Amino acid sequence: MPSPIFLVRSLALGLAFLLSPLSHAAGQVHWDYSGQGGPSHWGDLSADWEDCRAGHQQSPIDIGRATAALLLKVELHWQATEWTVINNGHTIQVNGASAGYAMIDGARYELLQFHFHAPSEHTVGGAHFPMEVHFVHADAEGRLAVIGVMLQAGGNNSLFRTLMFLAPKEEGAQSPAGQIEPLELVSDVSRVIRYQGSLTTPPCSETVLWTVLKQPVFVNQRDIDAFTALFPMNARPVQPLFRRFVLEN
Repeated sequence: MPSPIFLVRSLALGLAFLLSPLSHAAGQVHWDYSGQGGPSHWGDLSADWEDCRAGHQQSPIDIGRATAALLLKVELHWQATEWTVINNGHTIQVNGASAGYAMIDGARYELLQFHFHAPSEHTVGGAHFPMEVHFVHADAEGRLAVIGVMLQAGGNNSLFRTLMFLAPKEEGAQSPAGQIEPLELVSDVSRVIRYQGSLTTPPCSETVLWTVLKQPVFVNQRDIDAFTALFPMNARPVQPLFRRFVLEN
């Protein structure tokens, strides 16, 4: 019988492909961030994407108002590994195998990949940050947990600069990044927002435990410009909260 670690890693490799913002492979339904393939039409493009239109736990949301709660501390046990930078047609995504794990709400989730949005998908009091990075995790049963970090102009972040330098300009292209430390793109994990939500791209599955860090990471405006030169706007509009609770520690 395969070991639990083998099963987790095998699942991680599959989810890294299936649950990321996907490129326009043959046979896939085309979607985009504007026009007839834009967010307001996602739920009509495929019968499998009904959650995009009718779901009641959709992401992103505005996190300007939250309820104080005692949340378990987020523990990041990420590790340096070989990463690859990919232009998948919707964003710049960074994939790595055996990248470590996070303890979120008392459960272990393996880090699969991280990718970027401009402007930020989550808003604070209705206002966007220039960018947001999403660290996508999954547990052994396929449950997802995403950590969102806001990126703000006004600093220099060597990892972000490296990734934007390596970012391929053509869809489907990829560049090896070598061993990098993703913790360089994380701020204070003790101050977070937590809520139940969804993928922010089709199929908009409502299977995601969201953790959004309250403290942004400061990066250089030139590096933000390098991303937006490739993807001027790749953020889904904020979604209704309905009856969900948004918690903060």
